[in-house]
This record gives sequence, structure tokens and C-alpha cells, in this order.
Amino acid sequence: MNPAPNLVLVGPMGAGKTSIGRRLADALGLAFVDADRDVELRTGAAVGTIFECEGEAGFRARERLALAELLAGDGRVISTGGGAILDAGNREAMQARGFVVHLQVSVDGQLQRLARDRSRPLLQRDDRAEVLQAMSAFRTPLYLQVADLCFDTEGLSSADAASALARLLEGRWQRGAVAA
Repeated sequence: MNPAPNLVLVGPMGAGKTSIGRRLADALGLAFVDADRDVELRTGAAVGTIFECEGEAGFRARERLALAELLAGDGRVISTGGGAILDAGNREAMQARGFVVHLQVSVDGQLQRLARDRSRPLLQRDDRAEVLQAMSAFRTPLYLQVADLCFDTEGLSSADAASALARLLEGRWQRGAVAA
């Protein structure tokens, strides 16, 4: 058992962090928080607008603050943005205050799931497959670095994935305080 006060979902966009996270939180009786949505609520602006006005660096600074506050809480399933692991401080905080699950999906799976999505700033290009492949190559080692558990969501509905993940977590994660 790996005790931690929160369950943290990391992985690429389209892996199911939000849709699986909501269902998983319900199944486990925990609060669900989407870190990107939290940033939007704090700023009163959509992630895309923040990217437009402040660039990726501005968004990442806001993300870092929001994630630190979310992780300071207890009893949450926290869905992180796909790039949250780019910041070393975020990775350290996730490992210190959460049981981290890396939700995995192939680039082909991402392309299928994100085919109609036009809200993601980093995908507002014609070469989506190349962008996703490059992000995967760079980010996957970082996801693996923080992960307590890896879970492949390929071909699973969010309901089936949440159910299977909840069963896996029974023997691996115990909600509890972190030793000081």
C-alpha cells in the first residue's frame, strides 16, 4: 500500500483524465477537481485565452499555483493538465501529496478522441499527429517518473476505465496522511 492524501491523474490530452477522474471520484467517494478548470475559475478566463494573452509560460505559472493549493488539500481526485509534469516543482508536489496514476493512450487514440476538439491551444495546428508525437516523446518519461501506477485507457469507455482503475487501486493506494 502506498498511502497518500490525494489521487492524481497525469497523462497526455485525450487520455481521459477528466472523464475517468469524475467517475473514479464518484466510485471512491472523493471530491473531483480538474486543475485546468480550477485555473479558469481563478482567472475568469478560458485556458485558450490565457495562452493567447500570457503565452504558455503565463499559463504554466498559474497552473503551478493552482496545483500547489489543490494538492495541499485532502481526499481529492485531481485531474492535471497534460503539461503539468513539465515543471519539476509540480512533479515533486504530486509525488509528495498524491498517489499518481499515469493514464496512457496512443497518439492514434488521442487523435480519435480529440478529432472534434478545438479548445486545446497546443493543437490549433494542421499537423496534430506530429505535435502529439513530439509531446509524447518528451513528456512520457516525465509521466513515468512520477507515476505510482500506469493504466492504459486505449479502447475503454470512461465508465469501464474508471471501474477497472478503482479495482486496481484497491490493492495499491490507501488514502492517508503523508508522514511529515
